[in-house]
Amino acid sequence: MLVKVFASATHGVDARTIDVEVNSGGNVQAGKSGYFLVGLPDNAVKEGYMRIEAATRNIGVKLPRIKMTVNLAPADIKKEGAAYDLPIAIGMMASCGFVKPERLHQFVILGELSLDGSLRPIRGALPIAIQARKDGFKGFILPADNAREAAIVNDLEVYAASNLREVVDFFNGGGELTRISVNTRDEFFKNQSNYTVDFSDVKGQENIKRALEIAAAGGHNVILIGPPGAGKTMLAKRLPTILPQLSLKEALETTKIHSVAGILPRDASLITQRPFRSPHHTISDVALVGGGSNPRPGEISLAHNGVLFLDELPEFKREALEVMRQPMEDRVVTISRARQTIDYPASLMLVASMNPCPCGYYNHPEKDCVCAPGVVKKYLNKISGPLMDRIDIQVEVTPVSYDKLAEAGPSLERSDDIRARVESARKIQEERFHDVKNVYSNAQMPGKMVRDVCRLPEAGLALLKNAMIKLQLSARAYDRILKVSRTIADLEGCEDIRTEHLAEAIHFRNLDKESWAPA
Repeated sequence: MLVKVFASATHGVDARTIDVEVNSGGNVQAGKSGYFLVGLPDNAVKEGYMRIEAATRNIGVKLPRIKMTVNLAPADIKKEGAAYDLPIAIGMMASCGFVKPERLHQFVILGELSLDGSLRPIRGALPIAIQARKDGFKGFILPADNAREAAIVNDLEVYAASNLREVVDFFNGGGELTRISVNTRDEFFKNQSNYTVDFSDVKGQENIKRALEIAAAGGHNVILIGPPGAGKTMLAKRLPTILPQLSLKEALETTKIHSVAGILPRDASLITQRPFRSPHHTISDVALVGGGSNPRPGEISLAHNGVLFLDELPEFKREALEVMRQPMEDRVVTISRARQTIDYPASLMLVASMNPCPCGYYNHPEKDCVCAPGVVKKYLNKISGPLMDRIDIQVEVTPVSYDKLAEAGPSLERSDDIRARVESARKIQEERFHDVKNVYSNAQMPGKMVRDVCRLPEAGLALLKNAMIKLQLSARAYDRILKVSRTIADLEGCEDIRTEHLAEAIHFRNLDKESWAPA
């Protein structure tokens, strides 16, 4: 008897429906296996037969010893993972008469089987649910741990199953599965501002707070340079709290990526806060940008719509940093393999931190640097010019004095207050770039647009020229200064860039000063 069950496979951050065809019948020769699995399965799918056999026996179903052929179609797409256990098991039992096949065509079924028949969570439940609705399926049956994630999708019945027996009884009419429903908008707005950290926790560092506010308002990449213990990591961790709140579209995009990567917590539904990713400096280039033999999203994709924080930037492998250059420019990562090409979104803010020198105390107000002559310059040269080209704001972090730390004054400015100003500036940019494709903030402006949007008064041109000569700023600093000054003007609500806006932007180009590090 031929039976067809429907499953799904992820492709990048999307999914495609897989037909699980099971045909039973024919005798099995003595000492031979009667189970044949075709359709480019990987080892995890092939090993599923052992799990299926044990799980069916442990729920009281003994499959007959007859020839069974399972085809995973389309046959030219590689099938990965243990999520095919449940649809194959249901298909085999339906083919042998243990499950009624009448309603199988209405559902997408996925789940990994344990030997006792219980179901383990799967990856990519959200994109699979979106594809199931698109393909016109009535419902989606999956493990209970993933049900809330899939239930975000409306117009699709999502059923949570704890074990194989429940699914069998559901199709045989002997029991009901728990239907899960989530009010997406309520879920979205409930935890949107529920951050555990806040800018009011930071004592002093007003200059750095201002730099991060400007960065958030214009989507600029930032590098923080300072000695150990100055508060670089603490400040970076609070940056997501002042970024504009995620839109529903952005939240769905972000959740899809985390779902495909398999890092969503159990019973999670929608990601409502901007992600903050902080990989260790020993990370490989594949782990950073994504890829592998079975492509998976990397850290820059997991930070999509959020912040990627690279602590101790010069300690990262040069190769790992260099592969970031193109994705940062294009806001997308393209993974090309012989059989397929996959795109992962990577629209993020890069925040990097570093010590000014190997010992960490160059330019320290109290401690002396013990590095040999030329070492500081060599240390900074670990970061390539093209990568530094993509960082708009360079700011020096100095240690906070004891008096400032011990201050018990009134409550400092909260993240909510700063975010309100950032959102006002973003609205101005939204209107400015309304008709421009793939440009949403000042940081994304191409060179030609910079000249049109960032017009300077005569006094501003004179100031910029003077700064370029006296501070010995490099040529690459020119466009960056204009973009940052445009953001500062937006924060002030000014239509034109004023001289004071330009002066502040120049102030945030520490590493471009030739005199900053001695030769």
